[in-house]
Amino acid sequence: MSHSHFEMPPALYDAYAKASTHRFHPFGTVRCSGEPMFRSQLARDLGCLLDVDRSVVAWLCLPRQVEAEIGPHIFDFLVDYDDGTRVCVDAVEDEGSPDITEAAAVAGLRHRFELRDQIEHGFRLQNARDLLRYARWRTPLNDRIRMLAALDDAGSLQIGECLGIFREVAPMTAIAWMALHRLIELDLDECMIGPETLVRRYQR
Repeated sequence: MSHSHFEMPPALYDAYAKASTHRFHPFGTVRCSGEPMFRSQLARDLGCLLDVDRSVVAWLCLPRQVEAEIGPHIFDFLVDYDDGTRVCVDAVEDEGSPDITEAAAVAGLRHRFELRDQIEHGFRLQNARDLLRYARWRTPLNDRIRMLAALDDAGSLQIGECLGIFREVAPMTAIAWMALHRLIELDLDECMIGPETLVRRYQR
């Protein structure tokens, strides 16, 4: 997926221009295939969840415009999944307009709304935010090899047992980057990431 800045419809161009002026934490992304642009913190939070969803291949911000009965609508995201499906997604507070879903269907697009309650449910969002603070760093090769070799020997390790493995970068920086890039996996749903959180090799 890519984002073209040329020959945009006016509403799409306006949405792009306004979103470009906003900055929402965390700043790093992993699977965003274009420029990260968010119109709200809620949309940014949904982007965090997309980055840690193992079924997501890539996502694009403000991908296109459709004409709904309520007027032009620009989706928050276009998401590509590993089963080949492509879905337009909007982050909304409590409900979405069926006119938008209908307009998407007329345009031949799959569409869904993600509600705030769904986005903020459980521990996954906070854990994703914590990991994405380190998205712009990189775990050096020596540390990656040491970590993966230790997991091959043990099968799984608690984070607290991994702290002495890393020599070139801070342990949580290394663990976060490796988790985001699907070299290792952590349980993001059971509780907040802590020293007892289990680390395993990523299983495809």
